[in-house]
Amino acid sequence: MFSSIAPLARHNPFYAPHFQLVQDGVRKRPAEPAEAPTTRRGLAAASADEEYSCEYGSLKFYALCGVGGVLSCGLTHTGVVPLDLVKCRMQVDPQKYKSIFNGFSVTIKEDGVRGLAKGWAPTFIGYSMQGLCKFGFYEVFKILYGNMLGEENAYLWRTSLYLAASASAEFFADIALAPMEAAKVRIQTQPGYANTLREALPKMFAEEGIWAFYKGVAPLWMRQIPYTMMKFACFERTVEALYKYVVPKPRSECTKGEQLVVTFVAGYIAGVFCAIVSHPADSVVSVLNKEKGSSASQVLMRLGFKGVWKGLFARIIMIGTLTALQWFIYDSVKVYFRLPRPPPPEMPESLKKKLGLTE
Repeated sequence: MFSSIAPLARHNPFYAPHFQLVQDGVRKRPAEPAEAPTTRRGLAAASADEEYSCEYGSLKFYALCGVGGVLSCGLTHTGVVPLDLVKCRMQVDPQKYKSIFNGFSVTIKEDGVRGLAKGWAPTFIGYSMQGLCKFGFYEVFKILYGNMLGEENAYLWRTSLYLAASASAEFFADIALAPMEAAKVRIQTQPGYANTLREALPKMFAEEGIWAFYKGVAPLWMRQIPYTMMKFACFERTVEALYKYVVPKPRSECTKGEQLVVTFVAGYIAGVFCAIVSHPADSVVSVLNKEKGSSASQVLMRLGFKGVWKGLFARIIMIGTLTALQWFIYDSVKVYFRLPRPPPPEMPESLKKKLGLTE
């Protein structure tokens, strides 16, 4: 699959959407050595050869994007385990854990400070695997779908492109996450069930078999696919808007540090919307993994409209911070490994001509 996509990536509209050469009505091929040095596209390609460690859309590019996803999701989710633990307990036992501060207080009183770290191992493993698939496959599907649409349609329908690519990536990411998410919720929300991942896994398998690890995958899709679609589409369009309306100079003139600041801000804005969109399903997942024999629809009906929004404030803080840090780490990994980082897409010259925007 990757080998077939890699050649297409060179013609992907996101590769260099603003470097379009049209001379005498004929688009020049970048492979023509005689023309390349004198064109903007040729200069861009030469610069890429010097600056980047690999070609956009190559196997190495996808692999390093996957590494960035592992680090961005694994580290950030593990870092907010205490907040996630309190949030889950508020969702499954709102009578006992009435608020964020009360939840922390009760948890420390009963389990000590170490109790706030419960579930860190399945969190790190599960979300590392999720990040690998989420970010790695997003790059794959964005290139694949962009090529299928063609240059002009990929620009006109870029929001739909981001939504489709992110939804496709998250479908596989949730399958990778589901087993560890199930174990994490058991450890965090069922006192006395298990204190470590090594205790939880065999116990879960003995009680319910392999189904114990995947019964929450459908609610995960309900929670994570809308979340990820919002996360990627909102981020991409926010970055585009920030460079167009807020940042006082073009992206090409910004330092790497300034670009990473824009990444962080856009990530936080996207994270707030992500938290709101995905919170009801998150509440269902938390309760479902705690209880045996319940279905997602049964849990949803029992919680009601008010119940599914319990813990939203905690989730906004957590997801906003998480999403901002994830994009910052992911983009930093790209900078460190010198991966191609295409700028926000610009309207192709061919489309400008059709719309009468150029002479």
